[in-house]
Amino acid sequence: MRLAAFAVLLSAANACAQAPRGAAPIVTPGVEALAASTPPVLEGKRVGLVTNQTGIDRARRSTIDIMNGARDYRLVALFSPEHGIRGTAQDGDKVSSGRDERSGLPVYSLYGAINKPTPAMLDSVDALVFDIQDAGVRQYTYTSTLAKCMQAAAEKGIPFVVLDRPDPVTGDIVEGGILDTAFSSFVGLYPVPSRYGLTIGELAGYLNRTFGFGTDLTVVRLAGWKRGMWYDETGLPFVAPSPNLPRMEAIVSYPGTVYIEGTNLSEGRGTEFPFEQVGAPWLDADSVAKLMNARALPGVHFESVRYTPRAGTAKYPNIALKGVRYIVTDRASYRPIMTTLTLIDVVHTLHTNDFAWTGTINRLAGTDQLRKAVEEHTLPALLAQWQAQSAAFAAARQPFLLY
Repeated sequence: MRLAAFAVLLSAANACAQAPRGAAPIVTPGVEALAASTPPVLEGKRVGLVTNQTGIDRARRSTIDIMNGARDYRLVALFSPEHGIRGTAQDGDKVSSGRDERSGLPVYSLYGAINKPTPAMLDSVDALVFDIQDAGVRQYTYTSTLAKCMQAAAEKGIPFVVLDRPDPVTGDIVEGGILDTAFSSFVGLYPVPSRYGLTIGELAGYLNRTFGFGTDLTVVRLAGWKRGMWYDETGLPFVAPSPNLPRMEAIVSYPGTVYIEGTNLSEGRGTEFPFEQVGAPWLDADSVAKLMNARALPGVHFESVRYTPRAGTAKYPNIALKGVRYIVTDRASYRPIMTTLTLIDVVHTLHTNDFAWTGTINRLAGTDQLRKAVEEHTLPALLAQWQAQSAAFAAARQPFLLY
């Protein structure tokens, strides 16, 4: 493959304007820069768009609608990730191809039997554009969809354009271990940390160069975004990136609580607070909360709660659970991965006979070492190793930072 062409284009003219005192900063997403000025790589092209409900501008106009009205190129196809083009399918549900009712365009599903655009899907496409808000976490299939689409574009020899969006959990914090490629899957394809501290455009640049995709990559940059910003500090409208991340609070804890999916604890799906609370019928929630608070982990407090997941939930539907809820008191110092793995360790110690792993834990962790560390009571050593890995990655990513 030829070396990646990593171009950085475009800023909206008003993007550097200062927000009124006391108002949220003005951050302009890449789609608005695209609307203001078409990148040369798209001019005269038939374009495919990889997007979902998160692809909107500050006025909540859909990227589909914005691009479908363009004069410099023609939007001819849509590609949808997990949860579908409108984000309504539940986690893990296979999504069918079809036609978008509003635009009339064909929609090719990339979350079902196929997770990478096929040559046939790209027959009528001269360029691919990607506009999806991710969660800033490796264990999220949107980043795998990004990688697969970049590879497909490289194989066909067409340009690939990322309309950049913020890392919702800041671009400053890197946390977690590096994935072992022996455990690669669609919830983690490449050796990056769980929480990588990159925008989706920066991640695309890193993957392209580091793993030799050979993609003709253009990143249409954000304007006004600073690395220390959380998503709710950007002034951008909030859209749940998936059905079980309905609040910013869930997204803040998700880098850690995603690991609960690899256990027989409920991660709060089917409740008002998914990924903000964990529970089970057998859990001694009062003791877990007390022991976790005694650890005095930075930025978080724990409360024992009771909750009942709705029918249709994978774990414990319609069963009253004893649970522990995360109350984040300082998200800047809070480290969700360390916190949740510590909680898993506490629960395992208290409930050795009740606690169990699910078949997904090694894929979620990107290693079999987490399971072993909990079972062998050596978690602190593993966390120290992961801290060193994330620090090394934070240094390695420097050439790819755009902001």
